[in-house]
Amino acid sequence: MVKDKKRPVVYAFIDSQNLNLGVSNDVIHKGKKIYSGWELDFKKFRQYLKDKHKVETAFLFIGNMPGRESLYAYLQRIGYIVVLKPTTSFKDTDGRIRVKGNVDTDLVLYASAKEIENYDKAVIVSGDGDFLSLCEHLEGVQKLGALVVPNKHRYSNLLSKFVDYMDYVSVNKKKLEKDKRQKETGIT
Repeated sequence: MVKDKKRPVVYAFIDSQNLNLGVSNDVIHKGKKIYSGWELDFKKFRQYLKDKHKVETAFLFIGNMPGRESLYAYLQRIGYIVVLKPTTSFKDTDGRIRVKGNVDTDLVLYASAKEIENYDKAVIVSGDGDFLSLCEHLEGVQKLGALVVPNKHRYSNLLSKFVDYMDYVSVNKKKLEKDKRQKETGIT
């Protein structure tokens, strides 16, 4: 009897803030810039997940901010399941007001409980060490497919034990950067 050789079902669980900031922020090491940030094209990134990691369903966890409804609709149109989370405001060490969407617990909940029966492999998109336990759990139940780290130069050392699963967005600038024409005209 030959076993059915169907392709594994792969879901992605994306920490949008970690992805966006990881790619767009410069990285300075010992006073020297070792990485120049760039703007990610989320449509190209969705296609990249599909092509490289065979991602069928991509959950994008993002803070819900008034006035950003067209962004959320766009992200849904290009293939993401958008999970909106309430945001909080706080002052950073420089006294600037920052907004944060607390997506970590929902990402963990979806990947480890709500959706776990629906996929064979999970692709976690984040460089945040808060996802260490999730990665350990998924590896333990043989469901960790990949850990897509936004920036090769800046991610939590806690995740280093998963280096064999890692893929880096930052080294794919040519494939994934938003076109200059799109930036200037707003065309997506």
